[in-house]
Amino acid sequence: MSSARIVFLGAAGEVTGSSYLIETDEARVLVDCGMYQGQNADGRNEAEFAFSPGEIDAVVLTHAHIDHSGRLPLLVRRGFKGYIWATDPTIELAGVLLQDTVKLMAEEAEWRSRKNSRRGLPPIKPSYGEKDVEETIRRFRYVRYDEKADIARGVSVRVRDAGHILGSAIAEIWLGGGDGERKAVFSGDIGPKDAAIERPHTMIEETGYVVIESTYGDRNHKSLEDTRAEFRAALEAAVKSGGKILIPTFAVGRAQRVLYEIKRLQADPTFPKMPRIYFDSPMGEKATRIYEKYSALLSREIQEMTRAGDNPFRPEGMSYTSGVEESRAINEESDAIVLAGSGMCSGGRIIHHLKHNLWNPGCSVFFVGYQAKGALGRRLVDGERRLRIAGEDIAVRASMYTLGGFSAHGDRDDLLSWASGFGGNASFFVTHGEPRSAEALAAGIRETGRAAAVPSAGSVYDLSKSGAAFSGKKAAAAKDPGRLDALKLLEEITSETESIREGLTSREDFAAIMPLLESSRLILRSVRKTR
Repeated sequence: MSSARIVFLGAAGEVTGSSYLIETDEARVLVDCGMYQGQNADGRNEAEFAFSPGEIDAVVLTHAHIDHSGRLPLLVRRGFKGYIWATDPTIELAGVLLQDTVKLMAEEAEWRSRKNSRRGLPPIKPSYGEKDVEETIRRFRYVRYDEKADIARGVSVRVRDAGHILGSAIAEIWLGGGDGERKAVFSGDIGPKDAAIERPHTMIEETGYVVIESTYGDRNHKSLEDTRAEFRAALEAAVKSGGKILIPTFAVGRAQRVLYEIKRLQADPTFPKMPRIYFDSPMGEKATRIYEKYSALLSREIQEMTRAGDNPFRPEGMSYTSGVEESRAINEESDAIVLAGSGMCSGGRIIHHLKHNLWNPGCSVFFVGYQAKGALGRRLVDGERRLRIAGEDIAVRASMYTLGGFSAHGDRDDLLSWASGFGGNASFFVTHGEPRSAEALAAGIRETGRAAAVPSAGSVYDLSKSGAAFSGKKAAAAKDPGRLDALKLLEEITSETESIREGLTSREDFAAIMPLLESSRLILRSVRKTR
């Protein structure tokens, strides 16, 4: 039997940075190549890969979200020459997201470089540029739902609808061939069974190994009916307050869902008249047009509305804003519903709207998606009352609404139900969740008598042996893993230092912080002397 193993590179013990390496005697295939998001993400995204990009034969992309696709241009820049396999909608959506990401990275690098120049520090360069994105897009190859495709020597893939966002896929991957063939299934991000705009996720029956996400592995969402009732009550209260309603939203998936739910409420004569709606996201406009193009791949109710000649993603009174000046002009309006990215408030136009409105008690902020640890959105959800946004200290007086039922991720019951479809011999690797969530889902799977492990970043599992879910080890194939760990820590220290420097004010209690800073310096000097 030929050898096969899986290396867990990202989304291990956390939600973002999805990436898994499959190695056989004949091929090396990457499943997803996502960006990290949240605190200290920049250094991790720019770090070396734990493999040689030029030695990767193919990539399977489960869906377009940046935490699954965002490092693909860096992979290409550093030597990847193979193809990236995905569904047609994913290819189109990933193109939109990556082109927007590279612009945001360039703007961020320019802003940080200006700050550095005033301090005599070197300029900042973005991780990749527009040419890298263009080359990445040229390397995409489409694979249709439910059709099997050969993607590398001895490796084939079939993608099934994951019900998460348009084009999202569960990847069934066959390794080897003949009597020694093995199969591993990668869930990608699994959508809820009871979805509003996506089709239900596909159930799969047979495999030896399953990599399953666990974003909400420890809790359940409200039902669709209850979620809609909660949204109606919250939006009605916010509309009656008369202030701005800010909805930080991911441009792909979540934005279209919110627009559809608003349109449904507009059709209810008992709901109060809504203010003007702004979709302040050029990327969101492009993504929505792709949703309209592929409406036949969406839920039955979306298809029925489309066949009746109505656009489910264009509520009355909505307008797109393209230019920066149009976006800024929204500040002049006293009341409006504003959808803008990013969904975790980690960048994009929502930052500018939060800065200008969080101080106002009449403002309402609706969180309709997952908020990673360290992200600005998570800090708002957790109740911080004073934040530094775009270089300015802001008092938070706005009302916060968290609507977990809008998630495009399945909840605990959805995930366990999907897992139950596999035969009893399947071993599960639980990823893409914070530790508590991943461990809770793993425990639920074990209660059914199946093997389940929660891999750590860099761990390797042999797919040639039974009971592999209990025999992981650190990746021996990673290039100098100790050095990579050290670089990661140094990047985090640098990020923390920069954050402290930016936050210093003349009101600081320097007597309290100086001993801590002195101790930190001594520790770092000790590290340098041991080298």
